[in-house]
Amino acid sequence: MALHPEVRAFLDARRLTDPGIDYGRIGAAELRAGFAIPASPASPGTESLRIKGLHIPTRAGGIRARAYAPPVGEPQPVTVFFHGGGFCIGNLETTDSLCRSLAIHSRSIVVSVDYRLAPEAPFPAGVEDAQDSVAWVARHAASFGGDATRLAVAGNSSGGNFAAVVAQWARDERIDLRHQLLLFPVTDISRESASYAAFAEGYFLTADMMRWFRRHYLPAAGLAIDPRASPLLQGDLAGVAPATIFTAEYDVLRDEGEAYGDALRRVGIPVLCKRWHGHIHDFTLMAGHITDADAALREACEALRLALHAR
Repeated sequence: MALHPEVRAFLDARRLTDPGIDYGRIGAAELRAGFAIPASPASPGTESLRIKGLHIPTRAGGIRARAYAPPVGEPQPVTVFFHGGGFCIGNLETTDSLCRSLAIHSRSIVVSVDYRLAPEAPFPAGVEDAQDSVAWVARHAASFGGDATRLAVAGNSSGGNFAAVVAQWARDERIDLRHQLLLFPVTDISRESASYAAFAEGYFLTADMMRWFRRHYLPAAGLAIDPRASPLLQGDLAGVAPATIFTAEYDVLRDEGEAYGDALRRVGIPVLCKRWHGHIHDFTLMAGHITDADAALREACEALRLALHAR
């Protein structure tokens, strides 16, 4: 399918203002300073959310998080969310609008985690922060109005990688997760699938950008085959949480996201894996600018709502 006209307009406008990046020379601080996506307008109804800063103790000390709670009295399910950014960029603000929408429309408290970033804190630091966050939420959900018997994990891009890895770990730790929502996830950084070659340049996330992220995330190239870095390489997927996986047609990560869905299905895990045709990586962050982004976000919220409110 051809690029969606709204996506084409976004990419054309980006080319006019983006001078291009030399991924052989740019450092993390410079890349972070230049990283921007269009700010999405707040989803209707999100002004009623109760938003609270949290401090989550971790094995390395502690990290910040932000809880987005729907305005209801009874304990609510909790979705622990990990933002994207190639393990190296991004923060709580990057996905603030997305988390607000998830909280209101999934009717769950969304806890967005400000995990440590590479290269200052390389693999497995961010993964360990993600694990420690879910463990803490499972123990302390009641302290912020959550119901620890109804937990989910979610994330976009590299945050989807963390969500998938944490879902595998939670199974082994006997932490019951109702669902994992993986939006355009990184699932295998040990190799490049056919979609890397097909969409290497010109579609927002480039192959060179992913290679830069990989180099700065992993302190040694051989770590790419560790399932905590590449959850698709986990040898035993039986018993992990049911999943919703979104991929985009024009995305270097498309094939590995769909391969992860196939791998889960092979061991009997319920999976909804949907390819959004005509779209690019992480387009749900452009809700309010791209029509289908709003539709995709509604579907993601509904998948969480159904999983977390099932009795």
